[in-house]
Amino acid sequence: MKLYTYWRSSAVWRVRIALNLKNLAYESAPVHLVRGEQRNDAFLGINPNAVVPALQLDDGRVLSQSMAIIEYLEETHPLPALLPKESPRRAQVRAAALLIACDIHPLNNLRVTEYLKGRLGHSPEEAIAWMRHWMRAGLEAYLHSIDSTGRFSFGDAPSLADLCLIPQLYNARRWGLDLAGLERLTEIDAAAAALPAFQAAAAAAQPDAEPT
Repeated sequence: MKLYTYWRSSAVWRVRIALNLKNLAYESAPVHLVRGEQRNDAFLGINPNAVVPALQLDDGRVLSQSMAIIEYLEETHPLPALLPKESPRRAQVRAAALLIACDIHPLNNLRVTEYLKGRLGHSPEEAIAWMRHWMRAGLEAYLHSIDSTGRFSFGDAPSLADLCLIPQLYNARRWGLDLAGLERLTEIDAAAAALPAFQAAAAAAQPDAEPT
């Protein structure tokens, strides 16, 4: 498989964790979002929506959207499971994951912040304040949607929710969000950081990582 990736993309990061946890081999194909490579004709032929991730399967078919890709991996390689067996519990895990993927991430996406600064004329400081506001609101909601105990968000093993949480916490720190009161989440982050699958998926460990 070939994963079209960008080292800091939280959406791709989720997929990297899933691939690593399931011990699936893949080739990284970096797409530099800041330089606009996602709008090059070559990549548009892979994903006309001009976003990463895109996962090209062995038979040439291409999957897009991180959550759909992870669900595909879960269906085709069910172990280790990223979703519990019980339907209500599965719904709870999905809801927590989507809270980050759908409520927080889109409002902090590169395209959104570029539009805020470019087309709408907001200063970089105003754009950062925007990101911090929505990250804080979303992470507080996430905190109340997960278990109060356990090494991870739902028990002692990583779930789909944790795959979304860990990259978002990286973004929160990157943009200087105060994480006071969110210690449960930072404890989960520390537990994930001890696992090789999460270590290998981290932004700094990617072949296209840049100095920060």
